[in-house]
Amino acid sequence: MNASELRDKTPDELRTQLVDLKKEAFNLRFQQATGQLENTARMRQVKRDVARVKTILNEKAAAAAAEA
Repeated sequence: MNASELRDKTPDELRTQLVDLKKEAFNLRFQQATGQLENTARMRQVKRDVARVKTILNEKAAAAAAEA
């Protein structure tokens, strides 16, 4: 997932994606705790995607505040 792809989405779509990513992160943590996690790199990838989505949401909020 690229930041440029995220910038094309609406804030509502970004919030939905953020919820999905947080659910995935929870499931990955659960799998790790039970010893069922196979792809450990996915945890890092999901964390970074969450941070990317939050950053883009903050940028959009700041841009909206500057216009008003």
